[in-house]
Amino acid sequence: MKTIRERLDEILPKITNPSFRDNKGLGNEIGYHIFDYDPEYEMLVRDHVAFLKNQVNTSASNQRIIEFDLYEVVLEILDSKGYLEKNFQMEQKKGSQFVLNATRKSLRLTLDNDLVIKYIADRVEENDIIFITGIGKAFPIIRSHVILNNLYKAVDQNPVVLFFPGRYNGQDLRLFGEIKDDNYYRAFQLVDY
Repeated sequence: MKTIRERLDEILPKITNPSFRDNKGLGNEIGYHIFDYDPEYEMLVRDHVAFLKNQVNTSASNQRIIEFDLYEVVLEILDSKGYLEKNFQMEQKKGSQFVLNATRKSLRLTLDNDLVIKYIADRVEENDIIFITGIGKAFPIIRSHVILNNLYKAVDQNPVVLFFPGRYNGQDLRLFGEIKDDNYYRAFQLVDY
């Protein structure tokens, strides 16, 4: 079994290999990949994502890594709509569950006009590699399978790498190794164990 550092070291050669873009998913769309890891390595993974972005984005290639931290995306959307401060006030009056439901509704998650998916799609260019991070921070507002199931509708020509603090066995996602997120069959394991 590989160490976390060995697995992280395999990412750069994999995503910069021209065949990475040609990797087709089960429905012939561009491949979606999951890099799952033990949540205790969250800070190491975050640092490595920054390293990867620097390596690829400052190279002479025409590729770019664009990272979307789901938690930061949610905060930015709520703030731009004027809902963020209202959410804090509403939580004090009506509780966390009420705010959670209201936040999901205001983000239009899983609808055709899903604001998180639109946010990502509006910022992606042709040769970008999409990194999705912040899965653990955004839980339970956003579930990773919801993003993966809906993102391909808006962004179908860009490879996607989801950094997942938990386990993915090729069929289902277990956030933090404990919480069953749901079944997801379209993604490839980015780096094996």
